[in-house]
Amino acid sequence: MLSVSGLHGRAQSTLSLKPHAVVNHKPIDEMSGIARSRTYEDIYWVHNDSGDRARIFPIRLDGSVVVPPFISRRDSSDRPEDPTTAYEGIQIEGAVNIDWEDIACDGDTLYIADTGNNGNARRDLAVYVVKEPNPETTLQAHALKRLPVAYPDQKAFPGDVWRFDCEAIFVFQGKLYFLTKHRAPRQLSTPENGTKLYRLDTQYTDRLNTLTLVDTHDNLGGWVTAAAMSPDERRLAVLCQAPQQSLWLFERPARGDKFLTQGKAEQIPLQNGKQCEAIEWIDNQRLVITNEQREIFVVDLGSVL
Repeated sequence: MLSVSGLHGRAQSTLSLKPHAVVNHKPIDEMSGIARSRTYEDIYWVHNDSGDRARIFPIRLDGSVVVPPFISRRDSSDRPEDPTTAYEGIQIEGAVNIDWEDIACDGDTLYIADTGNNGNARRDLAVYVVKEPNPETTLQAHALKRLPVAYPDQKAFPGDVWRFDCEAIFVFQGKLYFLTKHRAPRQLSTPENGTKLYRLDTQYTDRLNTLTLVDTHDNLGGWVTAAAMSPDERRLAVLCQAPQQSLWLFERPARGDKFLTQGKAEQIPLQNGKQCEAIEWIDNQRLVITNEQREIFVVDLGSVL
């Protein structure tokens, strides 16, 4: 069990994750991000990782996919279509999925983070801004904006320090935040498990938006793969993967947004989650976690804290 180094808080007993449901919709093959809709009840938006088309899928926590009714109508030969193969999600026009890693919701706006940077060398990192579509009537939605982003402290591509891969975004007080996933260069065997917290303060579409460095933490025990802000904005949930899979809960600091160092923190080590890549709040006490194996886990904090 890891100590909560540099933070006011404590580590909890290990939580063994058990699947609440499985997403069997074939086109969803590597869930990388999840966001709860604020407009449509019980709808969660998910997307695949790199290599897929620019598209999102609406799902429910029972693993079902919300398919528009017209998809299941009979074709001209009077044969029913199979929604599990006929429905291919909602295409985001004007967007490209180079390496989509997370999605966040703010009101009726979706932010899709094309910020995966495994080689530490990308110069085309971006966030797509999308008006949330109606999941039961829509097959295409258009990206309202493409926001190019860059880190103020990355000077070389790839360079010797691999700290500019991001798989976790969240919204706090109307601003979009990024948590990085630190990794050692491939020639080094020692892993890095730190993270930096950045804020998006501008929304230029015609030039780079240089992120603002807000906070940093040297060791969370595992790579940061997802983050989400609670509906009441009192707690930030951060999901970490290997070598120590865990859920971190950072309380909102009394002032400002230095969540990593100025608020109380709880660490809940996890096991049996496989490759967990996405997290979202159901309400202020429950979280949903998904993995790349398409499993859905529900964590009730009232029973584990």
